[in-house]
Amino acid sequence: MTGRRWLVLLAALLSAALTARLGVWQLDRAAQKIALQAAIDAEAGKSALANAELGSREQLHRRVVLRGHWVAERTVWLDNRPMDGHTGFFVVTPLRLAGRDDVILVQRGWAPRNQLDRQQLPPLATSTGEVVVQGRLAASPSRLYELGEGSPGAIRQNLDPAAFAVESGLKLLPLTVVQAAADSPDDTLLRHWPAPDLGLQKHYGYAFQWFALCALIVGLYVWFQLLRPRLRQQP
Repeated sequence: MTGRRWLVLLAALLSAALTARLGVWQLDRAAQKIALQAAIDAEAGKSALANAELGSREQLHRRVVLRGHWVAERTVWLDNRPMDGHTGFFVVTPLRLAGRDDVILVQRGWAPRNQLDRQQLPPLATSTGEVVVQGRLAASPSRLYELGEGSPGAIRQNLDPAAFAVESGLKLLPLTVVQAAADSPDDTLLRHWPAPDLGLQKHYGYAFQWFALCALIVGLYVWFQLLRPRLRQQP
């Protein structure tokens, strides 16, 4: 075998090994996300936490049943959030926990926006008495791409809990509640929260592409370096 043929063989082997490894890596990523979802489901299956048990980020995805009072004047409307095919606001209000001196942010639900006056907020029923909030714990409200630091008003693109704690002077816990049910009869917010997209199809699609490229490299090498020269030598 000539030096050129050895070089072609080495390049083919390295390329095939690399593409096969990338395909396996994508399958590993999918398996990791499946395991993560299983862990999230396991946490969600545990008993609900009450006020006294709340406080650690290790409690993410746990169900909660909390009592407290809304800090209504600190309500934030997260803009450009879709639900059921419509664009509106995610309503986030701090909840001052009963029997404690700290506060937790609650993603209360979704409300439509006024398409004629984008600065007009929809009516929001907020109880002044003690409420019971049922939901699950999350890290923070979802973030959208935003140019600059954003505005500090009631309508915002994103909400950074740490910055909001400094701005509001509230003693915020490092957790957020995604509310699952209405806390009063007048509550009309939608809560059709979408299930988290693990992106499994994306990983499987990438894995198929890498394995297909690996097979193509091997097939081209076999054809051009082994089969085609033999066919040419036949009389």
